Amino acid sequence: MVSVSPFVALGVACGLALGLGLWSLLSLVPTLGRQRLTARVAPYVQDVSTDARAIVTRRPSDPLPVLGVLVAPLVDVVGRLAGGSDAATRRLRQAGSELTVADFRSRQLVYAAIGAAVGVVLAIAAGRAQAVPFVAQVGIVILFGVGGFVLRDYLLQRAARSRLARMASELPTVLEFLTLSLSAGEGMLDAVRRIARISRGELARELSLVVGEVATGVPFAESLASTANQLDLPPFTRFVEQLTVALERGTPLAEVLRAQAQDSRDQAKRELIESAGRKEVAMLVPLVFLILPTTVAFAIFPGIMVLQMGF
Repeated sequence: MVSVSPFVALGVACGLALGLGLWSLLSLVPTLGRQRLTARVAPYVQDVSTDARAIVTRRPSDPLPVLGVLVAPLVDVVGRLAGGSDAATRRLRQAGSELTVADFRSRQLVYAAIGAAVGVVLAIAAGRAQAVPFVAQVGIVILFGVGGFVLRDYLLQRAARSRLARMASELPTVLEFLTLSLSAGEGMLDAVRRIARISRGELARELSLVVGEVATGVPFAESLASTANQLDLPPFTRFVEQLTVALERGTPLAEVLRAQAQDSRDQAKRELIESAGRKEVAMLVPLVFLILPTTVAFAIFPGIMVLQMGF
């Protein structure tokens, strides 16, 4: 077994860093050949294709193409261990992110590497402060690495929940606007196109994607159903199901949308009441453990002082 001195190990690390840096610089050099067909067509279809938007907005300095060759096998292993790509794809879609699953896994690995680096620093500091077993130091590094990996997934879940909550709050207003447009004589597709054009919000953004798919030849009901399946938002899914049934049976759409808007507002009220009930229980924690002991201390302390002064 060959012994490696600290200087040799430092030289190997510096050599790897230099190689990756030079490789990153080479990735910045523009290609001299002709562009591929996908790169030439992407600017014209970026409104209706996420892959085209990724090609148009791709940065030459993005390190993922450089490091992708090295970490691609590790990304596949991490994806299988994290539960597959279906859940990650759904969360990315719900969060409105344009990242692919591979990009997201790569960023998870970056978070894990940062966490492991923090764990190494803490393990070294703890080892210098006192005698810490080597197994404990390795455990600290692994714990922080796993924590960084889980943190990236938690941030994605939080972003997805926040965006779904905003879409649920926007749904009643959008339904009422659709009702007004239909009452004024517009068709369903024209009303949706108007909302996508003049509205600003997450739900209007999704409707604009639906309008773009319809413009490419996808049936309106099929595009709405696909969007509802990808978002997995119960109020929006109920709206799409009732709208599809109304279109098939010829039911007046204005009445259906008006009833759906009222149901959405009632659902929002119920969720608000439930949230208030949970917050009420949570508010008892500082009351019982902070305010009440302080009040008791202020009430008892003067009596104790009087007793001590009397005796």
